[in-house]
Amino acid sequence: MTDKDEDGLNRQLDRFERELPPGIGRSLRWLREPSARWVRLPVGLLLIGGGIFSILPVLGLWMLPLGLLLLTQDLPFLRRPMRRALLWAERRWVRWKQSRRPPQGRD
Repeated sequence: MTDKDEDGLNRQLDRFERELPPGIGRSLRWLREPSARWVRLPVGLLLIGGGIFSILPVLGLWMLPLGLLLLTQDLPFLRRPMRRALLWAERRWVRWKQSRRPPQGRD
């Protein structure tokens, strides 16, 4: 993997953090720090495990991508696919938000 993948992923995650509520954004920023590796790896694996068992109450499919995002910080082979997935999700989110806007009146 290239530094381009890591830089692009970090830029996307920085944008994502800014969109989140402040407390959650701070937690995500802390988890992305190199010193939090020993917390990030088990939490990422637990989230992936919870995502796999998404048929159970409380656990959900939302846990799978979040766990993969956390593991991406430590596993370089995941960076490019997760960067592409984030770009796709961001484009879809922007399109969805634009479709929810009321039409502008013509005068």
